Amino acid sequence: MNWTKTAILLAGLTAMFMAIGALIGGATGMMLALAFAVATNAFAYWNSDKMVLRMYGASEVSRSDAPDLYGLVQELARRAELPMPRVYIVQNEQPNAFATGRNPQNAAVAVTTGLMARLSREELAGVLAHELAHIKNHDTLIMTVTATIAGAISMLANFAMFFGSSSDNRNNPLGMVGSIALMFLAPLAAGLVQMAISRSREYDADRVGAEIAGQPLWLASALERIQTSADRVVNEDAERNPATAHMFIINPLTGQGMDNLFATHPSTGNRIARLQSMAQEMHGSAQEAPRRGPWG
Repeated sequence: MNWTKTAILLAGLTAMFMAIGALIGGATGMMLALAFAVATNAFAYWNSDKMVLRMYGASEVSRSDAPDLYGLVQELARRAELPMPRVYIVQNEQPNAFATGRNPQNAAVAVTTGLMARLSREELAGVLAHELAHIKNHDTLIMTVTATIAGAISMLANFAMFFGSSSDNRNNPLGMVGSIALMFLAPLAAGLVQMAISRSREYDADRVGAEIAGQPLWLASALERIQTSADRVVNEDAERNPATAHMFIINPLTGQGMDNLFATHPSTGNRIARLQSMAQEMHGSAQEAPRRGPWG
């Protein structure tokens, strides 16, 4: 169901992009818009992982650099039947994590120093399993494509404003008022679609990640602890690059926590409730809570 919904939403984004091109320049504008979408997504396909990792100053680590972290990722990747991803650490006090890469063969997982300082080993395993689930589900590519198209739609809407305000452009069917409306409504609609895709993929990654780790409560406990800390610690890099917020396991931006149309992530409470229900189904009522204390 999630894949069907994602495909429909992606098709809607693409259709929206081409429709704006058609409104600006007719059939020629539609084809140019399509060509531009293909070119930007091709660039994002090959370079998005490097750009994001560089954006957050992530440093790649080997087994000798961080043996416990590297070994845990390796064990979880084996359980998930995935190639070993590259492992990165981000020097940031906010506890958070993300995955990137165009496919499982070219994937990377990144965790912040704040995450490693605050979570138990079991909780960290739950988080890493969630990120590996994104890789397994090819969510890293999907979210790159949606972010790229959504950004391109915003740019095209600004072009529509320019053409609509041109007095000698008589072929533009929008006119001044229509162009102004399009400039605001098109990016909003694209953003809503992008958020809907992100929220759908987060729920699925929670489920698959819990299956990989073997214990849904590990991730549930981690989400609760991350949300509490993330609300108090500002991630300056994320604030400067809000378009990347959907990549993190918990929204790194301040002031967002409600489960509504404008949230990039589902409500943490809703995610925890689903994981608790999943734990009940998998293990019954007898549950072992994750150990507390920092992970070494």
